[in-house]
Amino acid sequence: MLSDRARSAHVGLAFARLGLAWDDAVVVEGSVPDRAVNVCRAHPKVAVLPAPGVGPAELGAALVHRVASRTLVVFSALGDPFRERFERVEPAEAMCRSWECVSLVLCLDESRQDGPAPAVTGPLTGPGRWALPDGEFGAGAVAVAGAEAVTEAGAADGAVLPYEARALALSLLGPRAGDLVWDIGSGRGAVAIECARLGAAAVAVERTASGVERVRANTAAHGVEVRAVHGETSTVLSHLADPDGVFVGGGSGPGRELESIVLTAARRARRAVVVAVPTQDRMSPVRSALASCGFAAAGVVLRSERLDAAGLSSAPAVPPVFLVWGTR
Repeated sequence: MLSDRARSAHVGLAFARLGLAWDDAVVVEGSVPDRAVNVCRAHPKVAVLPAPGVGPAELGAALVHRVASRTLVVFSALGDPFRERFERVEPAEAMCRSWECVSLVLCLDESRQDGPAPAVTGPLTGPGRWALPDGEFGAGAVAVAGAEAVTEAGAADGAVLPYEARALALSLLGPRAGDLVWDIGSGRGAVAIECARLGAAAVAVERTASGVERVRANTAAHGVEVRAVHGETSTVLSHLADPDGVFVGGGSGPGRELESIVLTAARRARRAVVVAVPTQDRMSPVRSALASCGFAAAGVVLRSERLDAAGLSSAPAVPPVFLVWGTR
């Protein structure tokens, strides 16, 4: 096991070989495979310290269908003047090869190398703010909650969970580096994007092609990585890795379909599930669904009144939001 100083020298040497700065890279131990993969999914410049069973082949296999663009740089015998070598490979190539004497693997999203990234040493730093204003998720984004958000029309119009409710949802999900979060019925991708800004790997699931395009556009605008998945939840969730947290939004489906989605999410989530429920009378069935999967379930009705520049109530009023959540 390398000391912190030796590890820093090791990582610095690898980036120096490529002519890249390393002070904006994230360093992760490969001893926890899911964490290493999710950090690689979420950040543009990552150094992975290999561990038994977690090397270039395993990283390549985990990344090949889950990220749009990554390059793996595999260093062997790093620091040995006679044996050191490195090579760039795509994840698909890395997964098909046998590797020996691997010292370090760099995972790079070269399209985002100039963007901001968290520091190497100490806890990963988060964004300066979160629970962003509704309008930051695209022109015409509407803060919608309750029954209006759950209709196909509401989802197609790009509904956004109001920032007051989004702040609570994010606090319950607790996204962090190494986590994976699903945002089901994503709308404009607001929750997924916020989770990505906080360091987590995020997947946004959308039923409509237009919704997927909105998510992708907003993701690009915020400079983060979110995988947008198009399809019915009953089909696509089985192809996703198990999440740490799940947000189920207004575009997920009405009635019993919503309860079915919540059950699927709760059976696979490691830490938390948060649900925006369409109407207050649906809160109890959703809580029961979460409790049946071993979660401690709770809920709240949020009513907020926004003020204008003069300190007066603004119109139209923000509709009430019905949130139910479960935590392990």
